[in-house]
Amino acid sequence: MLHLNLEKNRHLMDWKYWPENAIFDLMNLARKIKQNRWEYQGLMQGNTLAMIFQKTSTRTRISFEVSMTEMGGHAIYIDWISSNFILSDIQLETQYLSRNVAFILARLKSNADLMKMAEVSDVPVINGCCNLYHPCQSLADLLTILLDRGSLEGAKIAYVGVYNNVVNSLVSLSAVFGVHLTLVCPVKEKEVVDQESLDKLKKKGLVKETLDLKAALVGQDYVYTDTWVDMEFFLDPAFQHKKEERVNLMLPYQLNKKNLAGFGGKIMHDMPIHDGYEITKEMVNDPRSIIFTQAENRLEVQKALLITLKSYGK
Repeated sequence: MLHLNLEKNRHLMDWKYWPENAIFDLMNLARKIKQNRWEYQGLMQGNTLAMIFQKTSTRTRISFEVSMTEMGGHAIYIDWISSNFILSDIQLETQYLSRNVAFILARLKSNADLMKMAEVSDVPVINGCCNLYHPCQSLADLLTILLDRGSLEGAKIAYVGVYNNVVNSLVSLSAVFGVHLTLVCPVKEKEVVDQESLDKLKKKGLVKETLDLKAALVGQDYVYTDTWVDMEFFLDPAFQHKKEERVNLMLPYQLNKKNLAGFGGKIMHDMPIHDGYEITKEMVNDPRSIIFTQAENRLEVQKALLITLKSYGK
């Protein structure tokens, strides 16, 4: 359990640590920003966001940097390898950094390191993705569904793929908004699964687990997939054997024309996409796909989060 002084500032490690009313308010703000993008200029004037990346990034970096720019603030990109974070104690570097900026975004390999940062930071620390959670992504996912169908209550999502950080955060939010999840996860490693959040969703009767893909897709509003191999391992020669094993296991669950024949819902993927693995390019560009809208919505979510965290600091 995370022990932080939430009266002093509020961090975002995962939604499981946030009160439900704050999450509802945040989602409503994201929807307003989506509908009135240019009414929020100037709100970050005089504020700087430090963005620390230990992992590669496209959408997280771009959406946060553009958010700060459009709202009149500034964002600093910090490469973990070329900074002293790689040499020094992470808490000492964080203590210094937090004296200079208004927010810290950290995209790290280890959730434990994010927790260490949050323990000592004088400003909010935002989890930009770690081995256990991806909260900014899951909020954009549900914003996409909210805008698509008008409400979240009762929405049905079939997640098909490896049980990973995206699933953990999606499980946390689904419990808040009354979203039904069907999990088709042939790979489910115990050390990755947030069992506490999953049990909460189970108690609400909002989750089903199966390995029958065809049955899982029946009656679903959305089918969602993600990479089968973490981005830092995808091109790693040392991980090649495990990658091949995982691909062979997961290929029957690929989102392709055959597996999605007759599916009447929408197709989702959080990107980056590995064409020919978890999904085919044909399905990415299928009329049912809302993948690029889903990615675009990261911008409004990041703006809403930054505005909310700034208000907590007052």
